[in-house]
Amino acid sequence: MLDIVIIGAGPAGLAAALRLHQQGFTPRLFEAVPEIKPLGVGVDIKPYAVKELTELGLYEEFCAISVEAQESIFYTGYGQQIFGEQCGRHMGYEHDQRFVHRGHLQMMLYRAVQERLGPDAITLGCRCVDFTQDQHGVTVTFDNSQNPAAPQQVRADVVIGVDGIRSVVRSQLLPASERSHFSGLTLYRGVTVMPPIKTGGSILHIGDPIRQGTLIVYPIQDNVDGQGNQLVNWVIEQAEKPQSEEDWNQQTGVKEIEHVFDDCQLGFLNVSEMIRQARECYLFPLIDHDPLPQWSFGRITLLGDAAHAMYPRGGNSVCQAFVDARVLAEKLSAISDPVAALQAYEEERRDKVNWLVLASRGEGPEVVRRIVEERSGGKPFDDIETIFPHEEALAIFSEYHAKAGMRIPGQKENAAPGKYQSVFATEQK
Repeated sequence: MLDIVIIGAGPAGLAAALRLHQQGFTPRLFEAVPEIKPLGVGVDIKPYAVKELTELGLYEEFCAISVEAQESIFYTGYGQQIFGEQCGRHMGYEHDQRFVHRGHLQMMLYRAVQERLGPDAITLGCRCVDFTQDQHGVTVTFDNSQNPAAPQQVRADVVIGVDGIRSVVRSQLLPASERSHFSGLTLYRGVTVMPPIKTGGSILHIGDPIRQGTLIVYPIQDNVDGQGNQLVNWVIEQAEKPQSEEDWNQQTGVKEIEHVFDDCQLGFLNVSEMIRQARECYLFPLIDHDPLPQWSFGRITLLGDAAHAMYPRGGNSVCQAFVDARVLAEKLSAISDPVAALQAYEEERRDKVNWLVLASRGEGPEVVRRIVEERSGGKPFDDIETIFPHEEALAIFSEYHAKAGMRIPGQKENAAPGKYQSVFATEQK
């Protein structure tokens, strides 16, 4: 049986370990941080990714820490509805769509790895600094200064780099990929404890992109305080001066953004008050990496953000990593030559995910708010059908879902003819 080393114990690395274990492997994980903590804010787990968690036997536990998505609604910056659609099972998909705190998702996967692979499966405080390979295997060198009991070197048949957007493994394999691509936009990501909004499983897309920026709101934990309130995740995307990667995950206040959506009159939600009452708020530069020309190099490959760091638009990043994990485990199980197995994994996954990396740079379905803003002159309207007919909105959403691999149940194979292709993908720059 192959000896497999995974570099990184975030959600993607943990999912990879669980998928490999399903196939009979016992991978070893090495993580740079000395302690796994439930960090981060909200993530949107699409039905195809819930399917992956279900196949790992984690559905019930996942439901206990997450909120089922019921509807997705788009509003102008004045609070006028543009378009709405149902989510997950409510739209006819086989599986739910669910919202969850990233840290809670990671801790669930971490517990599962410890239970199934054993408490020694993950070595913490062990940062990968170098690796070399020959025809028989890979030697990985670590900085173990935070955990002197950890090894400084290990030998493996296969190494999987799952060490995130600032991947050491990727930067050594592809030095030119080390430079990140900054969008010119900054995300303010916060969480607020508050009563359920609308269905209690609604995701709201609010704002006039030109005038205000974008606000996305959705719940990530039910009954967070024992009084029926939810933990609600919100994200504001705005043009800002360039940020560096050193500003990643920087805690900040809300003074700069608390009045941005004062004009938004939703009736059921005071947006400005939600922002002011934030329990915490973080600043993120919106960055990704250009699509990679290669993932697998002999006995070493990449997975998750290390392979395809993308903007969080569309909620596909961690979801795609879960698919990576399954495909990689299947190939390593089915193909006896590990080099050929890693190549087969890349051939199945790379082009599909590279499309999503570029698509995430475009507006995706969020384009409907810009279309309405341009056609209405940035003013309130009397009838959305005169500005943006429902059938036009439906065509945009149908095409996006199809291209992202989430074809709406009942939609014909050729129902998305490519009319809105430019909305979803941009040229690589």
